[in-house]
Amino acid sequence: MPLIQAGEIRLNYIEHGSGDNIIVFIHGFLSCAQWMDLVWPKLPRELHVFAIDWRGCGDSDKPAATENYANYSMKQHAQDMLAAIRSLGIKKCSLATHSTGGLISIYMLLAEPEIFNKVLALDPVSPTGLSLPNESLHTFTPFVANRNYAFKFLSFAASSLFTKESLVPGVKSEFRPETTAKQRELFNLLVDKARELSDGAGTGTLFHLKKEREEGALHKETHRIKQPMLVLWGEEDIVIPLQDIETTLKLIPNSSLQTYKGIGHSMVLENPDLYAQIFTQYFNK
Repeated sequence: MPLIQAGEIRLNYIEHGSGDNIIVFIHGFLSCAQWMDLVWPKLPRELHVFAIDWRGCGDSDKPAATENYANYSMKQHAQDMLAAIRSLGIKKCSLATHSTGGLISIYMLLAEPEIFNKVLALDPVSPTGLSLPNESLHTFTPFVANRNYAFKFLSFAASSLFTKESLVPGVKSEFRPETTAKQRELFNLLVDKARELSDGAGTGTLFHLKKEREEGALHKETHRIKQPMLVLWGEEDIVIPLQDIETTLKLIPNSSLQTYKGIGHSMVLENPDLYAQIFTQYFNK
């Protein structure tokens, strides 16, 4: 996969389509650009999409974390993405985000608002970060060390792919019969890719999401955002609570919400046909 220079590091990206209707996709925590793999074949070629791996994720450079994971902050990821956009020669684009990518995009919109047209935010983390217990900061080490643990952990992010009975602690997550072979294959690939993340992108992300909730002042600046934002939320999302989605809607001036039954935190995996349809309609307007 190609790498683009973004400041002092190189970021991996996937490119789909061509033309001037450009969308940059920003993935979430424990993720990479390949979370869009089931969506790519369903998008029209006139939508020119770039999905960019964060630093420490996918096939991007994985620098060692500095003190308090300062080089893996949400603001740093935003600066990386902005640098990558410039290196790719993109003058104007829209944003599509997933989960923590939504928080990163807020920093981008505030830093260089003139670049962006509109935003499609799938299950976004609120501009106020996430409420996380202290013990959550210790989950990435066993995630890397134990594939079964990682598989279980990630199953909560794509809950509709798994039987409800198996989505409880201490029980192996089992795919539902309706889950397709392609979904199972990609999910297993994504588990392996997630276990290759740097500690900065793993533990560091949890550290900064918690810090954003406890200390961050980002939400005090969101009134300056002018771009329209369509928020998508799966009603079975057990990662981002509805209360946080409602907070996002209150803080982003020109935002609106669409909710979907039978879908959890990752429509891109759980129902790629639906996500591609929404994506195409929204960005072709």
